[in-house]
Amino acid sequence: MNYSQTLEYLYSRLPMFTRVGASAFKKDLDNTIALCNALENPQNKYKTIHIGGTNGKGSTSHMLAAILQKAGYKTGLYTSPHLKDFRERIRVNGKMVSKGFVTNFVKAQQQLINKIEPSFFEVTVGMAFSYFEQEQVDVAVIEVGLGGRLDSTNIIKPELSVITNISLDHTNMLGNTLAEIAFEKAGIIKPNTPVVIGERHPETDLVFIKKAKEQNASLVFTEDVLRVANISKKASTLKLDINQKNQPLLKGLTLDLTGTYQLKNILTVIEAVQELRKIGYQIPDEAIYQALKNVKKLTGLQGRWQTLAKNPLVICDTGHNKAGIAEVIQNINQTPHQYLHMVIGMVKDKDISAVLALLPKNATYYFCEPQLERALSANELATQAADYNLKGNVFNTVQEALNNAKDNAKDRDLIFIGGSTFVVAEIL
Repeated sequence: MNYSQTLEYLYSRLPMFTRVGASAFKKDLDNTIALCNALENPQNKYKTIHIGGTNGKGSTSHMLAAILQKAGYKTGLYTSPHLKDFRERIRVNGKMVSKGFVTNFVKAQQQLINKIEPSFFEVTVGMAFSYFEQEQVDVAVIEVGLGGRLDSTNIIKPELSVITNISLDHTNMLGNTLAEIAFEKAGIIKPNTPVVIGERHPETDLVFIKKAKEQNASLVFTEDVLRVANISKKASTLKLDINQKNQPLLKGLTLDLTGTYQLKNILTVIEAVQELRKIGYQIPDEAIYQALKNVKKLTGLQGRWQTLAKNPLVICDTGHNKAGIAEVIQNINQTPHQYLHMVIGMVKDKDISAVLALLPKNATYYFCEPQLERALSANELATQAADYNLKGNVFNTVQEALNNAKDNAKDRDLIFIGGSTFVVAEIL
């Protein structure tokens, strides 16, 4: 098989969550364990950092990887889903895994894959762990795919676990309350391993405290020790100071990620750095400064409050649940514009009504659907949106919707594209 045939094999033969949803979710780690046993457990041959949470885990993973790179560590980065290219999921020092490795890995493991019938995600996890071993990384930043306790990535023995926040998402698999979801996320807290929790919440704090106590894991809530100050936002940068217990820790940090939600993520990242320093990582402040103003360049991160064009201003964001969309609306409100155009598509298994209830009524909507089985039809989305007094037209494709928005928008208008990671993927 060549590379394109290999991808076709992975996409078509294996259950894939992004395509079919919950039916691809495995309720145990057996397949991942079997696959990694056959690979001689590559994940145990280098240091790892595990990052979970409902929102922000992708940005947090990329920022932390960028800092480790700038500190001189050869850094693996495993994230999901990808936006444009499957190989985005697996990087070393920001460079995507080679097509040759992907092809050779699947070819070498095809017999085992056919025998145990793992999911697409399980195979990808095994591939990443194997690639990081081959590349002899110093450390790998591993982002949880979904949940934590039963996520395929949860066979690693990390030096640090990070949980960004908890909000309602994937409730059909993880639970209907914040406490139930927190229990699943807390599954990445490991014995005698420090854990950083990004945001406090009265419904979830005790879940994490209990789990950390059971595992004899030291636990820190970021917002108890760190604060942002002197925030100044420009079109392409976010500037801020970070204080620790009211004392300056880092002054004049510049981020190339400008979404206001990064103000929460950056604190989690810096607290993670503080914990890594305690266990022997050499991370100078200068590495932090250099990394954070170049996260996109160093790691290839896309789709986070990303400006695609000006006059009119075109911005996309992958926020796709109630909490993520609330952050998007906050950013829209803080972005100067004359009139708002919303190019929106969603997938069926989200809480559609909770998202629609947040969207601004004073805008023109361009309802569309991403090209995957889980997509909510644009017609159905428009019908549901009408109940919330959101008005607009229906388009067959994301690109068609965006083109129409561009035709209608004036120079000082804002066009926003989002509602789903997969909507954003089609216009990048």
